[in-house]
Amino acid sequence: QVQLVESGGGLAQPGGSLRLSCTASGSFVAISTMGWYRQAPGKRRELVAMFTSSDTINYADSVKGRFTMSRDNARSTVFLHMNNLKPEDTAIYRCNANIKINTFDNYWGRGTQVTVSS
Repeated sequence: QVQLVESGGGLAQPGGSLRLSCTASGSFVAISTMGWYRQAPGKRRELVAMFTSSDTINYADSVKGRFTMSRDNARSTVFLHMNNLKPEDTAIYRCNANIKINTFDNYWGRGTQVTVSS
């Protein structure tokens, strides 16, 4: 069984930084895409950053220049480095990945809360 396990959320002040991590655990053959979505109260879920199947990274316009994503392939882990945080970054951040066991399926983590407040 594949699971996506997130960590690193919490409380930060405006202008501060946080790092999220997401690790895919279980038995699988390959990961094609992996990244983060977020959803704030009363708002629609939005893509934050995503490694594509061609190894590029798509970022939401609202986080470009502030957030960067990296990965450790050996550990099936992606990291979201969030700098210059703003109150509007407050949301539940959920990891998402397309992972192949026999075929590719889409998986979600449980989510981690990020709160930006003074």
